[in-house]
Amino acid sequence: MPTAKPRTGELKRKTKETDISVALGVDGSGKSKIDTGIAFFDHMLDSLARHGFFDLEIRASGDLDVDQHHTVEDVGLAIGEAFSQALGDMKGIRRFGEASCPLDEALVRVVVDVSGRPFFVYAVEIDQDRVGTFDTELIHDFLLALSNQMGINLHVDMVRGRNAHHIIEATFKALARALDMATQVDPRVAGVLSTKGVLQGRSKGRGAGGEGRG
Repeated sequence: MPTAKPRTGELKRKTKETDISVALGVDGSGKSKIDTGIAFFDHMLDSLARHGFFDLEIRASGDLDVDQHHTVEDVGLAIGEAFSQALGDMKGIRRFGEASCPLDEALVRVVVDVSGRPFFVYAVEIDQDRVGTFDTELIHDFLLALSNQMGINLHVDMVRGRNAHHIIEATFKALARALDMATQVDPRVAGVLSTKGVLQGRSKGRGAGGEGRG
């Protein structure tokens, strides 16, 4: 029986604002090596890798003297592109995934459709502007960039929560588990899981921002 081809994505992305390299293994064990220059963001990306069983290496440098926005958003774009490379024509994958994860008082639910049709809905309320030096509003921008570049329908709903750190960490853990479910190969799936017989290519910008912070 032939060995399945490793599902991996690797890229370098350089602009005047950021310089980013990403290496992703979808069928991994949760190993990560991450350095974005933003400690809290690194912690969340480690959770994404660990709880999704993705092997993930990220090295990013950006204009953090200006703010964190460019780095966080561009890392989202790079991870999304790495997933897109790794999944290719998306044949055999389950396509849909969902997970709810708690962290103390916080509970967040994430649903994904790896369809090639990007759309983003973000129903999360975080009262704190910052966790340490990290701007909590940037979670929306990271997820939007990931959704657009990977070509997924992504819904994030906060069921409840008070502590910003807990809410964000529960979000990343739920995202990890939902993506793990959606990207798994199911032997029952012949070709792609669609009545059309094909999953639509990405149309970047669709659902650009969904519901904001509401």
